[in-house]
Amino acid sequence: MTRRYAILDVFTATPLEGNALAVVLDADGLDDRELQRIAAEFSLSETVFVYSPENPVHTARLRIFTPQEELPFAGHPTVGTAVLLASNRTADGADDMLIVLEESIGPVRCGVTLHAGGAGGHAWFDAPKLPLSLDRALNIEHIAAALSLSTDDIGFEAHIPSAYGAGADFVFVPVRNLEAIGRAAPNTAAWLPAFGETPAWLYTHETEVVGRQFHARMFAPALGIAEDPATGSAAAAFAAVAHRFEAMGDGTHTIVIEQGFEMNRPSIISLELDLEGDAITEVRIGGEAVIVAEGDLRI
Repeated sequence: MTRRYAILDVFTATPLEGNALAVVLDADGLDDRELQRIAAEFSLSETVFVYSPENPVHTARLRIFTPQEELPFAGHPTVGTAVLLASNRTADGADDMLIVLEESIGPVRCGVTLHAGGAGGHAWFDAPKLPLSLDRALNIEHIAAALSLSTDDIGFEAHIPSAYGAGADFVFVPVRNLEAIGRAAPNTAAWLPAFGETPAWLYTHETEVVGRQFHARMFAPALGIAEDPATGSAAAAFAAVAHRFEAMGDGTHTIVIEQGFEMNRPSIISLELDLEGDAITEVRIGGEAVIVAEGDLRI
């Protein structure tokens, strides 16, 4: 059987930058073993499989796989798939639309603005869950060893390591500057005592470009991801980190995050969080996506 697929670069408008994503359309009939083997064949950080929605008022049902396991939710697959499905629904490639994607975590509402010519567009989504603090002990010595850093490299201003999840769990590690975050590298022998199977999302206030607020890197060796160029689900959970350690009042706050620069895959993630009564009430993630290839799977 022939099944259509597309490759997109997400959190960028420039082909061959951002976070690459495979999206397999017409996935009905594939079993779990086939889904995992196809994801391993693409060997990208995530592959999305698109099914008919369970609720007919929604746009599609998604299943998301890393090369090693299925995820209940992920950010760059949501942005990229939203742009692809929206572009497949319009004739001239320039349009605005609201779509709902059924993910394992629940329905995810997305807004899409397509660019003329059909090459891609901008999408945002409402985080399906607000960030929650994770109850886990974090040892700075173990964290530094797992990242091939010194303890002096960990932390800046009021920021200390923390752990949150908003559909996917992360340990957030503040790093003192760009030079230190550039030296970070996973030490597999020391990884499990520091992080277990949880990904580590490193961040610093120093950025490559003026006007952005944070520079980030993400390592997830337990998921088969050596490094991720852009991690929207981490950005959603990072809303709680920013709220905890940065001075923020009630209202809407926009945070621009750069990631993937050390991989030569520069990516830009937009995070918006709404605060009311010193509590997070809404989180939104946005970014660009561009279609770089389309073809057929003969499976």
